[in-house]
Amino acid sequence: MTKRFILGIDLGTSNSVVAVAHPDPGETTVSPVTQILGPNKIGEKNTLPSALYLPHEDEFPAEAIKLPWHSQTDDTAIIGHFAREHGAMVPDRLVVSAKSWLSNPHIDPKKPLLPWGSEPSNRLISPFETSRSILQAITQGFIHAQSLQGEVYDLADGQVVLTVPASFDEVARNLTAQAASEAGLGQVVLLEEPQAAFYAWMDQAGGSWRHQVRPGDCILVADIGGGTADFSMIAVAQHQGDLQLERISVGEHLLLGGDNMDLALAYALAAKLEEGGKSLDEWQFRALVHAASRAKVRLFEDASLDEISLAIPSRGTSLFAKTLTVKLDRDILTSVILEGFFPMVAVSDLPQENSRTGLQEFGLPYAADPVVSKQLARFLTRSLTNVRANPALQHWLPATSSETTILSPTAVLFNGGVFKAEPLRQRVLDLLSSWRGEPIRLLEGFQPDLAVAKGAAVYGLYRQTGKGMRIKAGTARSYYIGLESSMPAIPGFKPPVKALCVVPQGMEEGSEHLVQEKEFGLLTGRTAHFRFFSSDVRSGDAAGIILANALRDLDETHSLEIDLPKLPDFPLGQVVPVRIHAMITELGILELWMKHTNSDQKWKIEFQVRTE
Repeated sequence: MTKRFILGIDLGTSNSVVAVAHPDPGETTVSPVTQILGPNKIGEKNTLPSALYLPHEDEFPAEAIKLPWHSQTDDTAIIGHFAREHGAMVPDRLVVSAKSWLSNPHIDPKKPLLPWGSEPSNRLISPFETSRSILQAITQGFIHAQSLQGEVYDLADGQVVLTVPASFDEVARNLTAQAASEAGLGQVVLLEEPQAAFYAWMDQAGGSWRHQVRPGDCILVADIGGGTADFSMIAVAQHQGDLQLERISVGEHLLLGGDNMDLALAYALAAKLEEGGKSLDEWQFRALVHAASRAKVRLFEDASLDEISLAIPSRGTSLFAKTLTVKLDRDILTSVILEGFFPMVAVSDLPQENSRTGLQEFGLPYAADPVVSKQLARFLTRSLTNVRANPALQHWLPATSSETTILSPTAVLFNGGVFKAEPLRQRVLDLLSSWRGEPIRLLEGFQPDLAVAKGAAVYGLYRQTGKGMRIKAGTARSYYIGLESSMPAIPGFKPPVKALCVVPQGMEEGSEHLVQEKEFGLLTGRTAHFRFFSSDVRSGDAAGIILANALRDLDETHSLEIDLPKLPDFPLGQVVPVRIHAMITELGILELWMKHTNSDQKWKIEFQVRTE
């Protein structure tokens, strides 16, 4: 069914953006979003910070933080610019990085646990509910901003394309889609963020994009925002004279971005203050992080500035309360950001392993090694392993010798707020060129903090009209389900967990696969425990293949316990013969079904709940 418009939504870790496209005349624009800018002050901005503030019940009069579309009974949570600015001063009521918590395999994302580390007496909210609220805020803010221009939008008349990190597992993808549904967005189409950035580049370049790439190209899409680093590789080939595009590898989920850099600058400046005999309390340090972030952007944007003075106020209300000052200069900026996060390293210099400390503070699983250069080397190394695992992918690539250790890109497209800084883009170009032994081409992109939303809307247009070239992608990983070995019990020996491949890497939307040649036993009538695994380097595994040792060869993504109804006239706990049927819906959602061999009975295994 043809939709009147397409909304592309970038639900970002730090900032969210919405773009709108119309099939006729085929234009795509980033749209402002109405939001709270201060008490009794609302306005429109192109970004909606993905920040949610939970005010104390007596902190603001209800009317001071009410949006035009809110009723008296609506939630009092504040979302957007004012939430981020005010919440920086009251951090135990500020929820940020909900998207990262949504993909944390060690928590139940539907339980209220944010802000993390908040006082026990404070109100808490779940990562899922936070995501739902932000999605509702951005769509309602879009609709209201358009109404100010005399435009009327009804979500029922449109299609929403919602972006997710390429590194998201199926649980995080499904939770994002469910949050969108509960926010009133209907059934959304999911699109990987690096692909969306590439679509935005194609749209901005117009027909000339075909002259900027050539068959045999491997294009690295490097997307680093406030909280995450997301890498993808897109290959270019030629078939019967026409160019073709295929996403051939994606990176791991890395909580590494601009927030890490701001924190590193703050520590360096705090040390500078301590050398002068001045110390900061926890509240002042948070204010320093905020000030360092703004100063970093100014120094990167204005090469004529040598330094910026930062004022750190005291929390006291006394007239004698002192304000501390410290200067961020280019030497500190270069040593902390360029040399700390983007040093020139050898391609064999990979990230350090996780800490071996037995007891750690629980929280978000941040990248153990903050050096982006090393994380990029690891991605390119694993990308080559993935391509070599599948002969069907190798026709996309130029010949590589057995001594080659990485899948070296020939061009790079930058995206994300971090890469608004030209020195960081140039450093990555220099790094990649040193690894390849020849210059790497730069694809000039759209605004790096707005491109993902625009690219999502462009993709929605291509999908609806059939015009434009689409990237062949499918699932970013291969997926497996754990199998209990069928063998005699042996004292003192625990057999390894086997794994059945149910979804091969690259399985496309709208396709399905029935593992017809193998039959399995499914426990029914009692609580059954399922373990799920994935891999981003085993592109050659076909559906139905069984691996002998899942824990050795794969990454365990999650597990769940579920009560499966028993068959009529069968006792509880009966193991029944089934075949496995995997489907990728047109909307990009993975569904896994167990079909009884001797009847029409089938059971759906949901990818939405993790065991704690």
